[in-house]
Amino acid sequence: MIQSHLGELAALLTAVFWTVTSLVFEAASRRIGSLTVNILRLYLAFLIYTLFTWITRGLAFPLDASRDAWIWLTLSGLVGFVIGDQFLFQAFVLVGARVSMLVMALVPPITAIIGWAILGETLSFYHITGMALTITGVSLVVIKRQSPSLNNRRRKLQFSYPVTGVLFAFGGAVGQAVGLVLSKYGMKDYNAFAASQIRVLAGMAGFTILFFVLRRWKEVWKAFGNQKGMINLSVGSLFGPFLGVSFSLLAVQHTHTGIASTIMAIVPVLIIPPAILLHREKVSVKEIIGAFIAVAGVAMLFMY
Repeated sequence: MIQSHLGELAALLTAVFWTVTSLVFEAASRRIGSLTVNILRLYLAFLIYTLFTWITRGLAFPLDASRDAWIWLTLSGLVGFVIGDQFLFQAFVLVGARVSMLVMALVPPITAIIGWAILGETLSFYHITGMALTITGVSLVVIKRQSPSLNNRRRKLQFSYPVTGVLFAFGGAVGQAVGLVLSKYGMKDYNAFAASQIRVLAGMAGFTILFFVLRRWKEVWKAFGNQKGMINLSVGSLFGPFLGVSFSLLAVQHTHTGIASTIMAIVPVLIIPPAILLHREKVSVKEIIGAFIAVAGVAMLFMY
C-alpha cells in the first residue's frame, strides 16, 4: 500500500517539511539576513547529503550521474536555489512565511503555463478554472479595498502587505516552477537524493561566486555569533534543502508531477496553525478562506 502510493506520501511529507522550513528560515533570515541564510544552509545541506549518500549508496559524490543529468540538474539548482529561493527568503523578511508560502501556491499554475507555452501541453476548462481559483485565493489575502477618503469616495484596491515582498514571493514561485521542470527532465530515474546533491552543489557554487562579487563574507562570519539564528538555520537546512527537496524529487519520480505539486501546495493551509500559535500572527477569516480557495484551485488544476 505504501509502495503503491510512495509518490503521494513523499509529497505529503514534503509539505510538512516545507512548513517547518519556512517558519525557521523566516526567523533565521530576520536575525542574520536572507543572503547569509541561503549560502550557509546550502553548505550545511551539502554536508548532510555527502554523509547520507556515502552511507546509503557507497558514493559520497554523485559521480555516477550522466552528463545530461549534471547539466539539467545544475541549471535547476541555479534557477531554484540561487534565483528563486533568494527571492523567497527576502519575501520571508518583508511579508513573513505564511503570506510568502501562500503566494508560492502559484507554482503549479505557473508550471502548467510553462508546459502550455513551451511544451505545447493543452489546458482544459478545468485547468483554467483551477488557475483562476488559485489566483483568486491568493488575491483575497494580498489585496484589499482601501477605505474611501473625504476627497475620493471610490474604494481603490491596494496590497495588504508590502508590494515588494509580494513580488519577491512571486519571483520565488517562478524560480521553483522552472526548477521543478528542469529537475524532472534531468533526473529521470536517477537517485533522488544524489540528484538533489547536484542541485545543492550548483546552488553553493552560484552563491559562493555571488558573495565574492558582492564582498559579503564578513556577514557570514558574523552570523556564527548569533546562536538562535544558527539553530534556526541548522533545523531549516535539515528539513529544507535535504529532506524537503529530496522528498519533492522522490514525489515527482514516483507519481505525476501534477499530483505531487497539488499535495505539496497545501503548505499555505498547514502553516496557518503554527503561525497563529508560535508567531502570534493575527490571521483574518478572509485570509483563511483565501488560503483554502488557493489550495482548492491547485487541486482542481491537476485532478482533471
